[in-house]
Amino acid sequence: MPQFRLSRRAALRGAGSVAIALPWLEIMTPEPARAAGTPAKRFLTVFTPGGSVLENWLPAGDENQVVLSPILKPLSSVMDRVLIPTGIDLKSASGEQNQSGIIAWLTGTGQAPNTFAGGPSIDQVLAGQLSGDHKLQSLQLAVRWGSGKSQGLPSPFNIANYADTTAFEPVAPRLEPQLIWQDLFGAPSGPSGSDAWDKSILDAVVQRYTTLSQRLGAADRARLEAHLQRIRELEARASQLARCTAPARVDTSDYDPASGLSSSAAGGGVDARTDAAIPKVGKFMIDMLVMALACDLTAVGSLQWSDTEAEHTFPWLGLNQSLPYYMNEGGYQPNELTTIFTWYVAQHAYLLQELEQVSTGSGSLLDETLIFFGSQLQNPATHEKTNMPFLLAGNGGGLRTNRSVKYDHASHNDLLVALFNLCGDTRKSFGTPKYCDGPLGGLT
Repeated sequence: MPQFRLSRRAALRGAGSVAIALPWLEIMTPEPARAAGTPAKRFLTVFTPGGSVLENWLPAGDENQVVLSPILKPLSSVMDRVLIPTGIDLKSASGEQNQSGIIAWLTGTGQAPNTFAGGPSIDQVLAGQLSGDHKLQSLQLAVRWGSGKSQGLPSPFNIANYADTTAFEPVAPRLEPQLIWQDLFGAPSGPSGSDAWDKSILDAVVQRYTTLSQRLGAADRARLEAHLQRIRELEARASQLARCTAPARVDTSDYDPASGLSSSAAGGGVDARTDAAIPKVGKFMIDMLVMALACDLTAVGSLQWSDTEAEHTFPWLGLNQSLPYYMNEGGYQPNELTTIFTWYVAQHAYLLQELEQVSTGSGSLLDETLIFFGSQLQNPATHEKTNMPFLLAGNGGGLRTNRSVKYDHASHNDLLVALFNLCGDTRKSFGTPKYCDGPLGGLT
């Protein structure tokens, strides 16, 4: 019978997602050789529709002395965690202007004939590598989604995520905030309500500790006991540490997540009450996404601020027309668009601030996470896809932030390859091969 061994990465796991990393024990297998640098442990993507007003988006200054533009100004408090890559083109987008852009953004492929994507999205490939022992492989969330011609149903106009299977099935986001909260943070069996989330971490794994200790030698038992005692001491100071906590539940009774089902075939239909709730619901979605990572429910997540058509209004900004109206249907209106895009960037800053508030013991979630912010096009009026308004954030994988890096019409496929590499995947190509020259440099 083979000798009992433990992996160097073994952990004691209790109910739900509670886990405690183990100290080095004699019974463990040797640590495998690893490449220099620490790969990102988590990967997030955030989609905003409509591109940007380039003259109000591009930063000034040089690489290490960045002067933020009007649209990017909300990043000033978190710029030390942000990298702004400019001069990257969405070359692999082919097909209808909006559909091709959102499909190519994470897949690096054109729209497949009579279907959706021609390959999987980067998040779904990484989900199989980063979230293997988590409750969820990945978590896709969306706010005010399916608002146009798709009439609230999955469509090439609104899907950004595609399965890592031979059929590349579209992965629709979750829309109902209350159901999402209940599924992620609702009371598990046993203690009820907040008590279940407040209980001692060690209490959740004590049975597994007992089972494991019976299979260890005396020296390993002593090491494990000392390790658990140190965790007890940390728990005594828990009031000074961020911890896995269910986010406060928000009243969303004024928000209809299925509002898109009432859209007309032409993409019309106004739901003023639901539109007014977008900021509140969006913040709630961000809070749940952050805590899903903090509680190790998943390591990969996506948030869509609407779909590519964005047929909703912005009453909290004093703008009572939809995004397409300000893009071209009512004539190109850069001032109104700048207001909208600046608001989206402020939400990006909030996400980064919340990630930084969560301690992992060796740093914050933001230290270990890689975030990719993007859109389906660059120019709102012409739908041009050169010099895309992309942002990278977090220090996962050694991303070197507080910089702006200029490229000369680099392929966004090479950016995707570089993001894979930062997450520990060493591939040299992704998506449509003819747009791949290898990983984009300058990120670390």
